Amino acid sequence: MAADLIRFEDFELDLRSYQVRRSGRTLKLERIPMEVLFLLVERPGQLVTREEIIEKLWGKDVFLDTDNAINTAIRKIRQVLKDDPEQPRCIQTVTGRGYRFIGQLSEVVAPPAQVPAQEQLASSSPAAIDAPTGIGKRWKLIVPAIVAVMALSVGGYFYLRRAPKLTDKDTIVLADFSNATGDSVFDGTLRQGLAVQLEQSPFLSLISEERIQRMLKLMGKPADVRLTPEIAREICERTASAAVLDGSIASLGSQYVLGLSAEDCRTGDVLAEEQVQAARKEDVLNALGQIASKFRTRVGESLTTVKKYDVPLAEATTPSLEALKAYSAGWQVVSSTGSAAAVPFFSRAIEIDPNFASAYAALGRMYGDIGESVLSAQNTNKAYQLRDHASDQERFFISLTYELQVTGDLEKAQQICDLWVRAYPRASLPHGLLAGGIYPSIGKREESVEEAKIAVGIDPDFSIGYSLLADSYLALERTAEAEKTLQRASERKLDIPDFYVQRYVIAFLKDDKTGMELEAALPREKPGVDDWMSNAEAFVSAYSGHLEEARKMSRRAADLARKAERRDTEALYEADAAMREALFGNALAAMQRTGDAVELSKSRDVEYEAAFALALSGDSSRSQGLTEDVSRRFPEDTIVRFTYVPTIRALVALNHSQPSKAIELLQTAIPYEGGTPIEGGSEFLLGAGSLYPAYVRGLAYLASHHGAEAAAEFQKVLDHRGIVLSDPIGALAHLQSGRAYALSGDQSKAKSAYQDFLTLWKDADANIPILKQAKAEYARLQ
Repeated sequence: MAADLIRFEDFELDLRSYQVRRSGRTLKLERIPMEVLFLLVERPGQLVTREEIIEKLWGKDVFLDTDNAINTAIRKIRQVLKDDPEQPRCIQTVTGRGYRFIGQLSEVVAPPAQVPAQEQLASSSPAAIDAPTGIGKRWKLIVPAIVAVMALSVGGYFYLRRAPKLTDKDTIVLADFSNATGDSVFDGTLRQGLAVQLEQSPFLSLISEERIQRMLKLMGKPADVRLTPEIAREICERTASAAVLDGSIASLGSQYVLGLSAEDCRTGDVLAEEQVQAARKEDVLNALGQIASKFRTRVGESLTTVKKYDVPLAEATTPSLEALKAYSAGWQVVSSTGSAAAVPFFSRAIEIDPNFASAYAALGRMYGDIGESVLSAQNTNKAYQLRDHASDQERFFISLTYELQVTGDLEKAQQICDLWVRAYPRASLPHGLLAGGIYPSIGKREESVEEAKIAVGIDPDFSIGYSLLADSYLALERTAEAEKTLQRASERKLDIPDFYVQRYVIAFLKDDKTGMELEAALPREKPGVDDWMSNAEAFVSAYSGHLEEARKMSRRAADLARKAERRDTEALYEADAAMREALFGNALAAMQRTGDAVELSKSRDVEYEAAFALALSGDSSRSQGLTEDVSRRFPEDTIVRFTYVPTIRALVALNHSQPSKAIELLQTAIPYEGGTPIEGGSEFLLGAGSLYPAYVRGLAYLASHHGAEAAAEFQKVLDHRGIVLSDPIGALAHLQSGRAYALSGDQSKAKSAYQDFLTLWKDADANIPILKQAKAEYARLQ
């Protein structure tokens, strides 16, 4: 076909100016797709094989991933022509062979035209300068230039379009790699490896897996669907991201060729294309690291930060492809199924490579998610020992979780978070950990709100960020804002177990029994929610004095945790029950449940709750033994040092008739007593542990006959319902206030406080010891 201008439908192909136009408007189509389109229209109705395309465009001995390049070119042509591959008007795929142009063409021999100066400037690429009309002639000029670039890149090939670079506000969607090797070890593995490499950058920001899952759900796709370039592009458009990264790997004899293409998902412009070769399978991960580093500089990141944050992939993760594959599969399962189901995959990664720091960190995180604090701490500790085998950002995560879950040193944890935020201002996780793991533990509620807002602002689909923000609002008794936050999460189709329990607790705070029943019934079929909700119901039942119902729900929660083989969680539920029994005056029942708890687990919070229940029940000896064990094993733990140990020792002092000593011991707890200890057990979401030092201090003032001071301490509990929530001390504080006012001689306030308690417990089980005492004391006030 010798024409200078070819028309079909309302399109024009100008072979002289190297353009495609529609209705007179020039469309954007990159060099390689344009060459493929010209090749097809020069042979209308005829099959053009993939081999012919390769030979015409690249030659016979090219060392490139040509299959992926052809697929990408055809896809981009179809985008520009609005051509449906299922019902094509223009480009027909001949499966396994090639392509055929099936549109109706007309030829026009156009007169010479003056090309505007700005178009000449924009066309000053090797493909546009002095371009003859024949494809073979064009490539005689272009191929030597490509060969020169390949030679200069020391085994790699880079091609950069004159397109806008990315900014530090843009986000990127990472597609799955196209694997043409036939070796399944690369499936999913290379995408995970590339993500690790790119996440080292403080400049780039990948769309989170959680956000990808939400988009897939909205698109009607299964959670484990392969992220093809087409699906990734739709996700890119839905999330208003800047670019899609499309990778590929192909075998070339015994060697491997890796390709990476970055495409603007709004315009279709290619931002960058990169290819490197790996001599052996063992070199693929290093090659992937090279491709990532080059890409970072080409799209706008400074060479300084690339050099500073560029740990080789084999060092940042593992030199084992098999281990990386298991690790990658683990994160895919987390996204589609949940943390518990991912445990075997991360365990397998560690079996293959015992020095895989990130796999230990991930396993620690999974165990933390399901309440297995001992196993979480063990794996986090191992990750910390191996932290030099991790990327900079992963090292921040490992160090932070080590301080949170192993040492408990909240001051160091906050320092690490601050450094992490400064190094990676676009990371949402450090803000989330400040909002959920640090500030609530030390009672900094306003700061927690602000950090949670930042986390959600960075990643609008950060599910746990919404949960943390709702928790923070509840602690400040801003219930309406907590509800709005959960509603926002629901509108974004986000769904995690925390939301169900939080909505249940909000209904409890509003005394909305219908709402409580509705929320409690919703998640029963969801894994990991049923036991949590049952324990929440146990707290709420106990708050109103329905102890038998609380026992029933507590046993159910423990049974469900045991069936799921979550010993730490089961132990926490038993310890919760022991504390309730002790607070209500059932010493024998408390001791029995305590024994069950400590037999199951030696976690920090299990031993603390057990020690508290034993001390309150009068067993100072066993309580002291557990306290000393906690103190010895967690010498740097902020909550242990300033809240747990002083509180239990104060109870023991009360048992020895030393109220003044108890008050003195509790002085160190004052700055921390409004905090909510966080370890992973559901009881802390519900408030157990918050303001316990104040409650015990009130008991000490009662024992020392200082009624006014005692009343002030119990008032702290009553004034902070958003922190106490459904913890039984919230109900018992009314009774203790009555006792304090009676002691100080204020009969009116004493009667009112007793009445508040007895009204709250009007339907309570009649045989609860503390209820019997309250009724007798109130009768004496009449």
